[in-house]
Amino acid sequence: MWFVYILLCSDNTFYTGITNDIERRINEHNNSNKSAKYTRIRRPVKLIYSKIFDTKSEACIEEYRIKQLTRKQKEYLIINCDKNLKK
Repeated sequence: MWFVYILLCSDNTFYTGITNDIERRINEHNNSNKSAKYTRIRRPVKLIYSKIFDTKSEACIEEYRIKQLTRKQKEYLIINCDKNLKK
Protein backbone atom coordinates (compact mmCIF):
# COMPACT_ATOMS: atom_id res chain seq x y z
CA MET A 1 0.00 0.00 0.00
CA TRP A 2 1.08 3.54 -0.77
CA PHE A 3 -0.30 6.74 0.72
CA VAL A 4 -0.61 10.22 -0.71
CA TYR A 5 -0.82 12.73 2.09
CA ILE A 6 -1.15 16.43 2.75
CA LEU A 7 0.35 18.04 5.83
CA LEU A 8 -0.58 21.36 7.38
CA CYS A 9 2.64 23.09 8.39
CA SER A 10 3.06 25.49 11.31
CA ASP A 11 3.11 28.46 8.91
CA ASN A 12 -0.30 27.37 7.53
CA THR A 13 1.13 26.06 4.24
CA PHE A 14 0.50 22.62 2.75
CA TYR A 15 3.02 19.91 1.96
CA THR A 16 2.08 16.94 -0.25
CA GLY A 17 4.01 13.68 -0.36
CA ILE A 18 3.85 9.89 -0.75
CA THR A 19 4.98 7.05 1.49
CA ASN A 20 4.42 3.37 2.16
CA ASP A 21 4.43 3.94 5.96
CA ILE A 22 2.43 7.01 6.90
CA GLU A 23 3.02 6.92 10.66
CA ARG A 24 6.78 6.67 10.22
CA ARG A 25 6.81 9.44 7.64
CA ILE A 26 4.78 11.88 9.76
CA ASN A 27 7.12 11.17 12.66
CA GLU A 28 10.10 11.89 10.39
CA HIS A 29 8.55 15.17 9.24
CA ASN A 30 8.16 16.26 12.86
CA ASN A 31 11.24 14.80 14.53
CA SER A 32 13.96 13.73 12.13
CA ASN A 33 16.53 15.04 9.70
CA LYS A 34 15.02 12.55 7.22
CA SER A 35 12.13 14.95 6.75
CA ALA A 36 11.76 17.11 3.69
CA LYS A 37 13.72 20.34 3.94
CA TYR A 38 10.44 22.21 3.43
CA THR A 39 8.81 20.69 6.52
CA ARG A 40 11.95 20.72 8.67
CA ILE A 41 11.69 24.49 9.08
CA ARG A 42 7.88 24.47 9.40
CA ARG A 43 7.40 22.10 12.33
CA PRO A 44 5.21 20.90 13.80
CA VAL A 45 3.21 19.47 10.91
CA LYS A 46 -0.19 17.84 11.11
CA LEU A 47 -1.67 15.20 8.80
CA ILE A 48 -4.87 16.60 7.29
CA TYR A 49 -5.44 14.32 4.28
CA SER A 50 -4.41 10.86 3.13
CA LYS A 51 -5.52 8.44 0.48
CA ILE A 52 -4.42 4.83 -0.09
CA PHE A 53 -3.24 3.40 -3.42
CA ASP A 54 -2.26 -0.10 -4.45
CA THR A 55 0.90 0.88 -6.29
CA LYS A 56 3.63 3.49 -6.01
CA SER A 57 2.92 4.52 -9.59
CA GLU A 58 -0.72 5.35 -8.82
CA ALA A 59 0.34 7.30 -5.73
CA CYS A 60 2.93 9.28 -7.71
CA ILE A 61 0.35 10.23 -10.32
CA GLU A 62 -2.05 11.44 -7.63
CA GLU A 63 0.71 13.31 -5.78
CA TYR A 64 1.58 15.14 -8.99
CA ARG A 65 -2.08 15.95 -9.65
CA ILE A 66 -2.54 17.37 -6.14
CA LYS A 67 0.63 19.44 -6.39
CA GLN A 68 -0.81 21.13 -9.50
CA LEU A 69 -3.92 22.28 -7.61
CA THR A 70 -4.33 25.76 -6.21
CA ARG A 71 -4.59 26.19 -2.45
CA LYS A 72 -8.38 26.66 -2.73
CA GLN A 73 -8.68 23.43 -4.72
CA LYS A 74 -6.60 21.58 -2.11
CA GLU A 75 -8.81 22.97 0.67
CA TYR A 76 -11.87 21.74 -1.22
CA LEU A 77 -10.29 18.28 -1.58
CA ILE A 78 -9.51 18.16 2.14
CA ILE A 79 -12.97 19.33 3.23
CA ASN A 80 -14.75 16.85 0.96
CA CYS A 81 -12.51 14.02 2.15
CA ASP A 82 -13.58 14.79 5.73
CA LYS A 83 -17.25 14.73 4.72
CA ASN A 84 -16.82 11.37 3.03
CA LEU A 85 -15.13 9.93 6.13
CA LYS A 86 -17.96 11.10 8.39
CA LYS A 87 -20.70 9.32 6.41
